[in-house]
Amino acid sequence: MTDEVRAHDRHDSVAVDIGALRRERLARLRSVLKQADVAAALFLDPINIRYATDVSNMQVWCLHNPTRYSFVATDGPVVHFEFVSCEHLARGIDTIDEVRPAIAWTYLMSGPESQARAAAWATEIADLVVRHGGGNRRMAVDRLDFVAFLALQKLGIETIDGQVLAEQARAIKTRQELNAIRNAIAACQASVQAMQTVMQPGMMERDLWSVLHQQNIASGGEWIETRLLASGPRTNPWYQECSDRIIEKGDLVTLDTDLIGRYGYSCDISRTWRADGEMANDQQRRTYAHAYRHQNRLMDLIGPGVTLGDLAARIGEPPKDHHVYSCLVHGIGMCDEYPVAFWTNQKGRYDATILPGMTLCIESYLGPSHAAEGVKLEEQVLITDTGVQVLSSLPFEQDWL
Repeated sequence: MTDEVRAHDRHDSVAVDIGALRRERLARLRSVLKQADVAAALFLDPINIRYATDVSNMQVWCLHNPTRYSFVATDGPVVHFEFVSCEHLARGIDTIDEVRPAIAWTYLMSGPESQARAAAWATEIADLVVRHGGGNRRMAVDRLDFVAFLALQKLGIETIDGQVLAEQARAIKTRQELNAIRNAIAACQASVQAMQTVMQPGMMERDLWSVLHQQNIASGGEWIETRLLASGPRTNPWYQECSDRIIEKGDLVTLDTDLIGRYGYSCDISRTWRADGEMANDQQRRTYAHAYRHQNRLMDLIGPGVTLGDLAARIGEPPKDHHVYSCLVHGIGMCDEYPVAFWTNQKGRYDATILPGMTLCIESYLGPSHAAEGVKLEEQVLITDTGVQVLSSLPFEQDWL
């Protein structure tokens, strides 16, 4: 499919210039590599490969089978190594200078020859570093197993954490990325509305969830990372994935999309409905209103220059006797990304500054310990130079407030 056709697909609400999208991402990535003083980066995570090259191949399978990778010189070529017999998938992309067959050293692909294969792989990669590094032998790598790490080390290649650099690059979105994200969100929202249309008491949770999968694929989406849909008492506490439970009249039904949609961009939106479409009862309305206020409070507090620590301090500790969500805010792009803001009482908190160009998800879940049901809400936003632009537009249950 040509770039021109893809840029004006019938599913798109905003035109996307695919060539510009690729060039913008590569330029941003290289600026981060240059600041880190590395000769190159090597990416094995298929999401980072997609960001750097826009080549997609068996993405979910390759998440746990590192059998393809991309070499990005800071000042030099992009050499993409594709899974055996799939080299044709990367041809014709103007940001890729060379395509080679990948050497797979995993036990699945090489069995007892894994160390020898890793040595051959390392020799080829080290040669690229030496030829294009200008004397710099430092290379960023996003994921590397022990066998491959030792093989590079024997050849005098110094490795640093490439996932850090990939996250830093991906955190700030380019103009064409934002166009792609808007299209991914529009397609996702249409899928969620299709779910709400068919939802009724008597359905199994997993049957309702399957609508999201079908609609996502039909609109050009790719995969869904979780199965977070629950009904009735399974909504409290959160994180129970869809089951064969029959949705009953009067149940709350709550979902979190967590999908990878059009152009490889994630759409992460949560909503809570009542299965029969009727007015919520008193407890349901109180929980919904509480979750809605929490989300709006977060929305009021975030903005350019705000730190994660300030955000957590100002939102305060979680309400007592409530189950809450695992974070307050998280980055999003081709998947859930850096940064993540946690509650003040959570271990592992870190600080960072929210910057213009970041796209974030604003999270809210509340499940009172004395109530059977909980409410999950989530919005996707863009941080601008002056404030916050809400990217998602699915309606809330305003009459419950």
